Amino acid sequence: MEPLIYTSKCRQPLTPETPSLGTVMAPLPEILTGLPPTPPFETHKQATDASTIASFNHVLTTEAKALSQLSILYQSDPHAQHSLCAATNLITRVNTNGGNLIFCGVGKSGKIAEKLVATMTSFGIHSNFLHPIEALHGDLGMIKPNDAIIFITFSGRTPELINLLTYLPPNLPMVAITSNTACPLLADRDIGILLPAPIPESEATSFGVSAPTTSTTVAIALGDALALAVARRLHEGRQSLADVFNGFHPGGAIGADAQSRRMADIATMVEKIPIARPAAGHSVLKVMDVVLTAIRAPGGWVRVSEREIISPRRIQRFRDMEVPFTEMPDTIIRKEDWISILANSTVDEAKTWIHRMRLEERGRGFLKPGTILGIVDAQNEVSGVLEIEDLMGDDFTNDR
Repeated sequence: MEPLIYTSKCRQPLTPETPSLGTVMAPLPEILTGLPPTPPFETHKQATDASTIASFNHVLTTEAKALSQLSILYQSDPHAQHSLCAATNLITRVNTNGGNLIFCGVGKSGKIAEKLVATMTSFGIHSNFLHPIEALHGDLGMIKPNDAIIFITFSGRTPELINLLTYLPPNLPMVAITSNTACPLLADRDIGILLPAPIPESEATSFGVSAPTTSTTVAIALGDALALAVARRLHEGRQSLADVFNGFHPGGAIGADAQSRRMADIATMVEKIPIARPAAGHSVLKVMDVVLTAIRAPGGWVRVSEREIISPRRIQRFRDMEVPFTEMPDTIIRKEDWISILANSTVDEAKTWIHRMRLEERGRGFLKPGTILGIVDAQNEVSGVLEIEDLMGDDFTNDR
């Protein structure tokens, strides 16, 4: 079949009239008339537009004030604090039980919901986005019995979200990030948690237009704070938050930075670790003295002499605060028992070396839980220390 060629002698018929248009557009002319050239950008004009700068700073100041008020609310209001803790516990429980946190919103709030899904996921918090319209066309199938849902809605009465309620499981736990303290989305729910996200004044008052600006800033900040609170709870005592995030983010500038981290970057400097002393008026060093020193120390490390150290995890296991520390000699790790690793080794190189040594059985006797890694400089002097669990993760055991 010969290809169709558009010429003056062979014109294809016009497509049918678009329903929304009253008339059909006329065919384009064969030859477009010349257009005047775009005038060059006048780079020599550098005059400052005072009104533009004032408008710019007004927005920044207004949104900063809203964030400040939000911080004060969660620092001082018992109801807001209770809701925050309840939401953190709920999301942690959902993830621990294999469920997903489902974010739902429409319009600008939907975009925030999608962003918060990405943030939660980067911390290993299982999350998905559910569009309220697509939900009614099959996406309700993503909701499982162990899940929970978070609504993002400034008004708290978005019609698309209200309409969705009828089709959600009645026992599905719900959280709402909203300015509406009487949010109808949470009415008659077995588990309904309201996270208040108010703004000091309406956007129409602030900017003369009701465009989502201050409200979206507050919602996204509250969502970020919730993500970090849940991540710390979820990975507490198992893995550092930085390692979790870097593990899920190997690409881009963040990934490149993580892969280039040196052991010296993550170690606690020995010179900054204080030496525990007996309390004033006492000659005997007690467990309480060590614990109080650890509270004020970088990373919770404590020295009891120039060559003896106590790691944070060992200090966390202390129970009887009045026991003389001389009765707990097994908690001290002497310098000669630290395992040396070069300060300029990358974190990945150190992990690979430890895994290889343990696979070959040579390292199982000394590369075990509780081991202290001494970070040594070019002169073979120990400059920093690190617990092996901080490098390998708290699930590192003597069997692996």
